[in-house]
Amino acid sequence: MTPTQPLPRTMLLIDTERFSDRDDVQQAYLRRMLFGIVDRVLLAAGIDQTLRLRADRGDAVMELIDPAVPLTTLLRTLLIDVPAELRSVNRMAASSAQIRLRAVLAAGYVAVDEYDGWVGTDLNQACRLLDAEALRAALRERGNDYALCVSESVHSGIVRHQHTGIPAEEFHRITVLSKNGPLTAWLHGPLPAMDDPAPDTARQGALAAPHAPRPVSSGGIDFRGTNHGAVANQITGDITFGGPGERK
Repeated sequence: MTPTQPLPRTMLLIDTERFSDRDDVQQAYLRRMLFGIVDRVLLAAGIDQTLRLRADRGDAVMELIDPAVPLTTLLRTLLIDVPAELRSVNRMAASSAQIRLRAVLAAGYVAVDEYDGWVGTDLNQACRLLDAEALRAALRERGNDYALCVSESVHSGIVRHQHTGIPAEEFHRITVLSKNGPLTAWLHGPLPAMDDPAPDTARQGALAAPHAPRPVSSGGIDFRGTNHGAVANQITGDITFGGPGERK
């Protein structure tokens, strides 16, 4: 069998917040809202069924879009039409039926195999961006029910060039830690007020960096690591293991 070849694609991933917290009836309703919003937004960007492939992920949807569709048109539509659609569907909905979305727009190479499976590192990275804590935190803090980030390739190829309707100054750089290394993306709108503005990379650095030496107290040795010997073969005073107050 001839191997499936990767082709250039535009990738749009959209996920529903707190989907699993709802009961079955509410989940069915949210799915109808999700697919309706995505269909209307893509049609507004001139993307009909012949220009896209869809993967249903229950609480999320992934779209592979023909690269012939201008990214500028799609991104403008995501910035304008998705918030408008959310205002429309949520305005009269009960609290249990409110839908909130986070989205990722990326570009890269994806192969569709003989089992209709999608394969590609660029797609894997887009999925990791969709699950990034910075994007989740941004959605939690916003009142417009929507948070969007774009991949580095979309930012460098489209956003930074200040195309009409795509304000580059509204996108802010974030770094997402993955098992294959840090990923750079660009969040639209204010950065979330997280305790650590770059939690993933900061944690990575903390794990990799050696601990700074701790001061020795005047009453003895504050021991917090492996003992490799004592100076001049002599230890005086107490030895403290762990935190303060733990003396042995």
